[in-house]
Amino acid sequence: MELNLSLLVLFAAFLHACWNALVKSGEDPLLTVATVSAVASFLSALLTLFFPAPPLAAWPWLAAGVVAHNGFKIFLVLAYRTGDLSRVYPLARGSAPLVVAAFAGLVAGERLSLSSLGGVALVSGGLVSLAFERTPAATPPSGEVPLHEGHPFRPLMFALLTGIFIGAYTLIDGMGVRLSESALGYSAWLFMFDGVPMVTLALLLRRGAWVRFLRRGVLPSIGAGVLSLFAYYAVLWALSRGAMAPIAALRETGVLFAVLIGWLVLREPLGIRRLGAALLVSAGVALLHVGG
Repeated sequence: MELNLSLLVLFAAFLHACWNALVKSGEDPLLTVATVSAVASFLSALLTLFFPAPPLAAWPWLAAGVVAHNGFKIFLVLAYRTGDLSRVYPLARGSAPLVVAAFAGLVAGERLSLSSLGGVALVSGGLVSLAFERTPAATPPSGEVPLHEGHPFRPLMFALLTGIFIGAYTLIDGMGVRLSESALGYSAWLFMFDGVPMVTLALLLRRGAWVRFLRRGVLPSIGAGVLSLFAYYAVLWALSRGAMAPIAALRETGVLFAVLIGWLVLREPLGIRRLGAALLVSAGVALLHVGG
């Protein structure tokens, strides 16, 4: 991968970690995600005034992308409702590059070198290992079926489904943006429609609660919406110019940024497992950069 492309994706990963931290800190995952989606859709609708609609060949991919993005959001909400951020986020983000690497050849005809495949595996392995970090104080929510002590099954299942949808929309958007004349234009039209299902769902299920949620404090959600928009715009631009599997793996290094934010800002512990995961991911990123 070119150095400027790698740096752009790493910056997008940092922005992604920031907005996910804002989402998790919200009192209600569904209402927070709905607000983030509404902000992103509104800003994207403004941007469509400056870009023509994508070509006809890109529209099936755009429609499929909207479905995949909202599948990701639904399972992310379910995962955050039943599990901790330190469990859900690494497993969801770490499994997604494996999905992309497995299907990029079928969808886009991409063939990765052995070093690139090794890089994807190291990045994913390091990130997924964070999900299984044991915390003795953690207890499963009522009704959970524990996978083993301290690791409830349901959040992990939702996290894996989230990762599958992340991998799916990465592949779909990677194909759609390559068929478009402008990566920014495709992104604007995609996100204008992307927020509609979650906004509709929140209005149908939690209208009164959403109004109260917005009155109590909407600024963090607005900030998360802006960060999520810029982060994925950057990723889509990168997908229009580089191989999808390495980009997907680099993007998920946002998990490490989240760990660092937790350690430096929230004063969370930084144990041996987290340091080991950081080393694995760093080695994987180096392989991805060298492997091309």
